[in-house]
Amino acid sequence: MDAKEKKQASSLSQFSLMSDFSKEEPPYFSNEERNLIPVSTKSPVGGPKAKTAEYDLNLPPLIEDWTIEHVKDWLIIRLRVPEQIAQNLYHQQLSGACLVSYEKQDLLELGVPPAPAIQIIRQVEKFRRHSETFEPSVRTPLSHYEVSKGELWKSTEMQFVTGNMDESMETETVSSDSGIQSLSSTVEMLRRARSRIRSVIDRKTTNDTQLHTEITESATFLQLKTPICQIRPFDKSNPNIFYIQNDILPPVAGPSNLLDPVHEYQLLPSADEASEREILYEFTKEVFSFAASCMNSRTNGTIHFGVNNQQGQGHGQVVGQNITSFSKYNEAFESSLSEYFEVQNVNAARMCIRPPNFIQVHSQDGTTSNKWVIEVDVVPTYSETQQNIFYTLLSIASTENKQQCKTECLFVRDGLRSINILADTNPRIVQEKMKSLADKVQCWASARKAAEEKDEKQPSQSHQGQRLKQLITRGRDAFENSLQVIVVTDKCHSSQLEHLDFLKEIKLFAVLDFDPESDVNGTCSFYRGDRIANLHYPRMYTTQESVTAIIGKLNLFKQTSWIFCNGRVNEEDDTDKPLTPSEWLKKRSGDVNNMVSLLCNPDLLSKDRLLVFILHSPVTDISSPILETFCAIYRTLEGVDNMLCICKNSNIFSHWQHLIKVRCKEDITSICIHELSLNEISSTIKKLKEPQTQSSMRFLPSTGSSSVLLAKKDEELMTVLDILCENECQNTEIETKDSFQEFKMKIEEDFYRGGQVSWWNFYLSEKKDSLPFIKRDKFNELHDLITPVEGYKFPCVMINLFHHPGCGGTTLAMHVLWNLRHKFRCAVVKNNMATNNEIASQVMMLLTYGKQEQSRYTPVLLLVDNCDDVEDLKQCILNSVRQRHNSLMVIILNCERSQFPDESSMSSRIANVFITNKLSVKEQSLFSEKLEQLKNYHRKPETFYAFMIMTNNFSEAYITKVVSNIVKDLDITTQKGRLFSFLALLNRYVNGSHMSLSLCEELLGIGNALWKKETLDDEMNPYSTLMITFTVEEHGTYRAVRFLHQMIARKCLEFLTKKYKVSLAEIVINILHCDRLYKSCMGKDFLVQNIQSMLITRHRKAQGDDKDTLFSPLIEDIDDEEGPDKIKEVLEGATERFDRSATLPQALARHFCLKEKDFKSALKWALDAQGKNSNSYIADTVGQVYKSHLKKEIEHSEHPTPEALDKCLTLGFKAVNAFRDSQELAKKDEQVDPFDLYTRKRPKSYNISGYVGETEVMMALLDIIKDIPLFAASERHKRDQMLQFLRDHHPLSNLYDHSNTTMNQFVAVLIDHEKFLISLKSRLKEMFCFFETYFQYLKPRSQERELADERHKRKVSEYFKRYIQIFSSSEEEKASETASKPKLSLHQTIVEQRYYLEMKRADSFAGLLQCLSDKSGMEMEHILKKWQFIFDNSPRGCVTDTVNFILANIVLHNIKSSSKLLKKYEDLVGLLNEELQKEGTHSKLTELYYLSMLLMWPTQDRKLDNSATYKNISTYIASAKKSFHRRFSHMFPARSSIAHFFLGKSSGLKRIVSKVRLDQMLKKEDSCSSQSSQSRNLHYLWQSGAAWNEPEVQRKLLRIKGKSENGDIYVNYGGNMKMQVRPVYLGDIRSGHSREDVSFYLGFTMEGPVAYDIKYENDQGTNLTCRY
Repeated sequence: MDAKEKKQASSLSQFSLMSDFSKEEPPYFSNEERNLIPVSTKSPVGGPKAKTAEYDLNLPPLIEDWTIEHVKDWLIIRLRVPEQIAQNLYHQQLSGACLVSYEKQDLLELGVPPAPAIQIIRQVEKFRRHSETFEPSVRTPLSHYEVSKGELWKSTEMQFVTGNMDESMETETVSSDSGIQSLSSTVEMLRRARSRIRSVIDRKTTNDTQLHTEITESATFLQLKTPICQIRPFDKSNPNIFYIQNDILPPVAGPSNLLDPVHEYQLLPSADEASEREILYEFTKEVFSFAASCMNSRTNGTIHFGVNNQQGQGHGQVVGQNITSFSKYNEAFESSLSEYFEVQNVNAARMCIRPPNFIQVHSQDGTTSNKWVIEVDVVPTYSETQQNIFYTLLSIASTENKQQCKTECLFVRDGLRSINILADTNPRIVQEKMKSLADKVQCWASARKAAEEKDEKQPSQSHQGQRLKQLITRGRDAFENSLQVIVVTDKCHSSQLEHLDFLKEIKLFAVLDFDPESDVNGTCSFYRGDRIANLHYPRMYTTQESVTAIIGKLNLFKQTSWIFCNGRVNEEDDTDKPLTPSEWLKKRSGDVNNMVSLLCNPDLLSKDRLLVFILHSPVTDISSPILETFCAIYRTLEGVDNMLCICKNSNIFSHWQHLIKVRCKEDITSICIHELSLNEISSTIKKLKEPQTQSSMRFLPSTGSSSVLLAKKDEELMTVLDILCENECQNTEIETKDSFQEFKMKIEEDFYRGGQVSWWNFYLSEKKDSLPFIKRDKFNELHDLITPVEGYKFPCVMINLFHHPGCGGTTLAMHVLWNLRHKFRCAVVKNNMATNNEIASQVMMLLTYGKQEQSRYTPVLLLVDNCDDVEDLKQCILNSVRQRHNSLMVIILNCERSQFPDESSMSSRIANVFITNKLSVKEQSLFSEKLEQLKNYHRKPETFYAFMIMTNNFSEAYITKVVSNIVKDLDITTQKGRLFSFLALLNRYVNGSHMSLSLCEELLGIGNALWKKETLDDEMNPYSTLMITFTVEEHGTYRAVRFLHQMIARKCLEFLTKKYKVSLAEIVINILHCDRLYKSCMGKDFLVQNIQSMLITRHRKAQGDDKDTLFSPLIEDIDDEEGPDKIKEVLEGATERFDRSATLPQALARHFCLKEKDFKSALKWALDAQGKNSNSYIADTVGQVYKSHLKKEIEHSEHPTPEALDKCLTLGFKAVNAFRDSQELAKKDEQVDPFDLYTRKRPKSYNISGYVGETEVMMALLDIIKDIPLFAASERHKRDQMLQFLRDHHPLSNLYDHSNTTMNQFVAVLIDHEKFLISLKSRLKEMFCFFETYFQYLKPRSQERELADERHKRKVSEYFKRYIQIFSSSEEEKASETASKPKLSLHQTIVEQRYYLEMKRADSFAGLLQCLSDKSGMEMEHILKKWQFIFDNSPRGCVTDTVNFILANIVLHNIKSSSKLLKKYEDLVGLLNEELQKEGTHSKLTELYYLSMLLMWPTQDRKLDNSATYKNISTYIASAKKSFHRRFSHMFPARSSIAHFFLGKSSGLKRIVSKVRLDQMLKKEDSCSSQSSQSRNLHYLWQSGAAWNEPEVQRKLLRIKGKSENGDIYVNYGGNMKMQVRPVYLGDIRSGHSREDVSFYLGFTMEGPVAYDIKYENDQGTNLTCRY
């Protein structure tokens, strides 16, 4: 390279940015050169002083803003215009504004020579172009333009304005003449590595204009293309910062004000390009060369390794270095420092050069990588550097003699690079440079000292601590524990996680986490160390389900939801893997927006919430995912109310604030905390929290009077249980505070006013100077029932507590739990909406908590309040049992509301206690005594109305007086009056109803609910004294409002209707027309359900209601007081409001049908309902409309006419079709009757109303037909004609009588409906067969459904009797049949035998099973004779007859085993086997395979008969199960199969023991022991499992031995014969799939063999007794 080229390269080297579009090549660097450029011997114009002044020149960005002083300094220092010319222009007041308007001629007229004038004009034009290029930075987002604190602007401004300052400088390169004659092999290798990394090529010269344009274009292009990321704060070791791969760091810049650091970027060779020793050598050489240049130039600086240093678009791009050991870099740094500096400067260098910082590089999708950026800061403070010059010694090994050769170098910063002053081989030039440098160093040192003194600022007075308090408490005294918090955060460094511990102490509703590794080593992992959080994705919140469904599915409110907004790094599914920002915007932003819409939906969270953004890293990109999320929240919430932004430092805050101002035009300064450390923030929040009202360490009782610590995290897993610990309320934080007395007063006041009792009430009543909690009369009875002296023999028992609503039943139950908390592990089910399986699972978790698998358990005492299916809950608990024990494990105490507690107690088969709304004398005395005590501590205890109602013994007069005094001035037309009437109506007619507090406030127009400037109590005063605010947890957690007591609500409603003449219908219509109730609000789904339930839910005495109703009590009251027109208006309004509901038009149809007899309107609404939701109940309603219409026509037709007959038959046909639709739909629809179970869980049922309805209609039609003149009952032959017609034996045309026109008209009508009419008998027969099968094969799973079954049985029995009466043949008919067809006499006899069996209900398999309980031995013998005749004389091939004949023998044997009519066992087996061979294993006849179990089960010696007859028993068992499931699977949710027979110890037919026979033996024992209630005791014996321990049962039945395997039981009978037996209760089998020897009693159901009373043979004394 010649001297000219070198000069050009030097002049270009000071520019840091290069446009991709430039045709110029990068500067040339020789092989020896790094970025070290030797300086020329000439000094700038003005000497050292001018050079120093350059650093202090600070010009406004726009020339128009320059003063005359600015212009003068610019001309002299930057343009080097002679001082005389500049002074002349200064005297002529030349400002920047004048300068930009001047042309060359203007300057000439002012006396400026032509050459300087041209220079000035050109430089002004260049500066203006530069300013215009960077002007968008004022209005364009910070992330696209700004570097940290304007660093980019300053650096580029310095370069452009002084573009020709160093034109006189000569450029020389380091060559072999510099004193380094030869290079070692190490340097050669490094040189080649650098060569590959940098790829620097020669470049040509260019003029100044091209250079300025090139730099401007390059800078602008780079900044617009990629946002400039934040560099680690200078001279601060910040472990939280990280770089993202391919991000751009600010362009390198020359020294500015000495304190803003200069930056240099380097890439070290990779492990493939150099050895570790060579890489470390390169690292130390670059570090100390750069450090020396900064120290000599007195400027702060940072050198970055792992950042692209090539000029052009990729300049400053984060690449990262692979580092295997930090310690090796630190050791190389420490050991080499003394080798590079002279001895006298080593200490100064050590003080100025900071140890390496290692910054991790993250991938663009947010995950960590194995690459790092190494940064070394240099801080040449004046106190350390003084006036010194720092030389460095480069150690180079000679390739010739292998000796180390130290070369002295002197580095300084020159523009963007470091240059070696001593590189020139000309001693004269070096001497001149040194002389010039000495002067410069003095100036730089002085400037450094001045800059450091100027930088010493007074600490600012920050008020951010106070701001944080205001934001977090919302202007109150403390941070409320009930406040729901949503946090949005990014990646937090592990060293800062400990300062996020405040998250564990607040009610964290959800966390929107943008760190894909959070659950591995981030915030999520830290939080889940002590608390429970469910890991979710945004897409899980974008379903079409209702808010209530999502709450239940995702466990919202119960457990924190941790939502990974940018996926998880350890996720296998690509759908949920991390994405880059650009991909995130395309693929995931939609889900996040939908999620935000849901989380901020008032249906889910009330306005009383807080959103907290925690930013650990700067957000510089305008399209950052976390910024997009903020904007989504901002749009949804319509502002920044309820928000708090926590930024880790002020730099992060400035970026965040600027981006939000650009995107949202919102200044968020007032909601941001950025001057406090995370530690300070965490400590402040924890200090502001409300005192804890729960013990910090909670203990559960355990065996042997020991205790177990209940961890907070484990307690959070039991979401549906409120666990009562041994030390409940003890040693709490609240007791140590001054506010405890206020807390105590509020707890008592809430309870005595009518709120739910809390454990604190019992705890406080035990304190000194307090009267004990009132002990109700039934307390001891309930206590003793739970803790009987003789103990329990069964693992799960149930106790009922029946009580009037509002009489203290639940309080009594909780009082008993409180007293037993040391004996049992006590818990209350706090969410009745949870499934029974979920409750059972958590109960078992509580039972086994802290226990080893084999250890004894402390029983759980579980309180459930008004559980709708407690029997199913008990079964679920038994099914969840993991370990079999004969000792008690769970007691279920079921508090059940009832309008007649005493009657409910009497009819219950379960041990129970009841209390009513009448106090005993003793109780009244206790309440009066308590009232006197309350007067001593509370100002107005007489306003504790719920307590006062009980004190006054539920006196109606007292309630009337209270209500009339308070409500006397109510204006019903105001918002207060409307809200009052709404609540009164809801609370009167729907138990447990309420309205959310936020909705009540909105209805009253209360603003600023978050800061609580106004309250509901204030606005509703004095009526608010009748109401209470409480917390709801069943449908999400929120505050709600209700009346203190249902009796108060009822009396208030009476007062409104009587005094203010406001009708019930009017209030309902107002509710229906109030749009605000149906918009988004907390608990909206529950409120809407309550409103609909109030209109449609009927009352049933069987469910504890006061009476059975045809309609809801509200509708019936409106009917009584206001008439049917108002009902019509209300229900039509409801159908319009809830236009998607099918149950409301269904209710309207029932009203028109039953009340108004308007069948046309009824049918219209029934069909409307069916169009919205076609289920069996609505189809039944359609049938009921037709049936009612039919009945009305029958009533109004005293004398049948052909027209009336035709109408009746048409209606009957339509009704039957509707009922048949109901029957088919019942097999498909959910087992829910909308009138009975709208909002409550009820035992599942199979809807048979379609079968009952069809039977009723057909019986009614038969009554019509038999009464028409054509078939007058007075004439026997006419009646026989009718039967022949209905049996399809004679055509109707034979009945025509040409002499009787009227009769012919009847015949014509009958002919029109002939097909339908002749189907009546066969269809009725099918109905009765269905009912027999339904009742005999299957049993209901609840006591409530057992009662329903009994009602249906009685009704069906009556219909059957009428059916027999109608179709019974007369003697004349029989004689006529025999005479007319003598050859058919045998057939006729068979028909008669069948008719007899049908009449005795013994013509079917199910009917014969019924004979076990309702036929005597003589009757059964007669039945068997009939079957014998049919079997002997019927044509062979009817498998049903054979099956029934075999069963008749078995039944007779169980009733009268001595009968001579019985077939031998072997004969029966032979008959059965013949039929089995014919039918095979795929028959629909389940009964055939059922008999194979009874007759072919292996004998007691466990050996199969040699005959092939017995070999296929296991196949037949499998066939029975398949056949049964095909026929009855749709009934399984509601019913289970019945075991009619058990396997006995005898042989032959004697070993088939019926359940009826066992009952008779148990009854006999009961009578001998003088038991009073035999039926109840019998039921209890089977339900409790005690029957299996009865001696008579044990003597009669055979205990089978088998094996438990994979959760099932198998019986082996030689060879490969293995038969599966289903446990009746899953809880009988241990978990873990252990193969164990078991024994059990064997029962036979239509579904297959079942096992009862399972015992593990290897367990001594261990037995889990099962119910029947």
